[in-house]
Amino acid sequence: MKDRQPAPPLTGLALYQGLWGLWRRKAYSWALLRQDASAALIVTLLLIPQSLAYAALAGLPLQTGLYASILPAIAYALLGTSGMLAVGPVAITSLLTFSALSPLAQPGSDEYLTLAILLASLSGVCLLAMGFLRMGFLAHFLSHPVMSAFVSSAALIIVLGQLKGLSGIAVESGTLVALLCSLFRQLDQLHWLTFGLGVGFVLLLALSRWGLVRALVSLGFKTHQASLISKMAPVVLLVLACVLVATLRLDQQGVAIVGALPLNLPRLVLPDGDWGLVLTLIPAAMIISLIGFAESIAIARTFAARRRQQVNSNRELMGLGLANLASGLSGAFPVTGGLSRTAINQDAGAVTPLAGLLTGLGMALALVWITGWLYYLPIAFLAAVVFVAVMSLFDWRQLPYLWRYSRGDAWTWVVTFLGVLFIGLEIGLMLGIVMSLGVWLAKNSRPHVAVVGRVPGTEHFRNFQRYQVETHPNILTLRIDESLMFANAQEVEQRILAEVGRRPEVQHLILMGSGINHIDASGVEMLEQLNQLMQEQGICLHFSELKGPVLDRLQYSRLLDQMTGEVHLTQHQAMQALSTSA
Repeated sequence: MKDRQPAPPLTGLALYQGLWGLWRRKAYSWALLRQDASAALIVTLLLIPQSLAYAALAGLPLQTGLYASILPAIAYALLGTSGMLAVGPVAITSLLTFSALSPLAQPGSDEYLTLAILLASLSGVCLLAMGFLRMGFLAHFLSHPVMSAFVSSAALIIVLGQLKGLSGIAVESGTLVALLCSLFRQLDQLHWLTFGLGVGFVLLLALSRWGLVRALVSLGFKTHQASLISKMAPVVLLVLACVLVATLRLDQQGVAIVGALPLNLPRLVLPDGDWGLVLTLIPAAMIISLIGFAESIAIARTFAARRRQQVNSNRELMGLGLANLASGLSGAFPVTGGLSRTAINQDAGAVTPLAGLLTGLGMALALVWITGWLYYLPIAFLAAVVFVAVMSLFDWRQLPYLWRYSRGDAWTWVVTFLGVLFIGLEIGLMLGIVMSLGVWLAKNSRPHVAVVGRVPGTEHFRNFQRYQVETHPNILTLRIDESLMFANAQEVEQRILAEVGRRPEVQHLILMGSGINHIDASGVEMLEQLNQLMQEQGICLHFSELKGPVLDRLQYSRLLDQMTGEVHLTQHQAMQALSTSA
């Protein structure tokens, strides 16, 4: 197979230059166009059932899922920096949309749709504002344990919520307790024919997702060909499901179907809502924006790294913001980058943002020409699509790994997971963020302070508890392995005084600053006080191996002028200078 051509720098407004280059055959070639077009065709076919399913998950009319896959994909292609990221409706943002709006209006009603449009627009404004203010760093506040637990618990809630479409039972959405109670309370509503179809669809989709590739490879297909075929399996099953229901007239036996869908392109609408609704939805819009951006940037960077490309986080904020504004204007709900469709995009050969633009155009054509054939598509199939897609998001191995690696991160995972399940998505997420910040502060409030000595025959200094080292009886060297800040300044001071108190013969105290990356006003005040205490005891305070930014900050304080000792470039030079006089 011929190697794919590397992606040219066609991101953001440079896409226009790429299209001009297509005409001149410079920056863009017909070969790249063929790759992008073929990828767009495949992704378009696969997006149809996904888009319908995620609209149902959000509690909205099914056609809004198609609307959310047209203009948002085109808008992201104009400003985004990833050539492979596929933007549209995804499970997490759909669930967050439902969680935010269901207490305010009846799902599926006109009022509910109005709120969804307003929520998408507010999410777009939040993302654009974050992009203008270069606030891409905010995604870092969602630590890996928090995101892992949030996604896993949300996946569990989504899976249980799909029992309504798979079984015919009117399962109430909400927390885990509400879901289970409504399920057991209404077991008598189980529709066996719908349940049988749903289980069959789930099994077939699961086999195509996890077993078909291996089977095709064993039959002689290449791995990448087998992967593409397995990803096209849902489209084949969709056709078969429609034929089965139409032929056997299962809709007349109680099997719920999609029915007639509008065949018109989305009309541009302006968000309609008073300031009271805006203020009510702003917190949800901020949470959706932050989670959507964190998920999207992680996916974009992962796939960009495979091709040695870079992704600009602030430009991604702008691209996702424009995509959400476009989704609101087209009468849809919040969108972001999706893992499964991005993987398909890459496997199908997408190399530039033009693939996303062509996907949006393809979805527009599919809305007009194909959706009319989906009349007999069973709702159980859409529920099965969500069920199988979301099952892969549950990472059951994460907690045992974190428990072995870091108990603080493990407890953060547990608090987030249980909070989302039993309290709610937004509150559970906030609990996780607070817990992760608390773990971080607890760690930084108890920094590692080591007594170090020289490794014999070298100029290296290491912890005397881990290595055989040489020390001087009148010189005490302490290495501080953390930044000095308000949270740990007093703890560090107490540790230093305790070590000095154990060695009454000490004449010189050297603070080795190779591990200090930052020092705030509280840290400087502590050092000034420590210098005064050491002077009263007849001990000279010295520094060694201070980093440039830390030394720059100390230049603005009184400490360097008041010091009884000196600042040494290296610990070895400090020991050489002081050992002769001590």
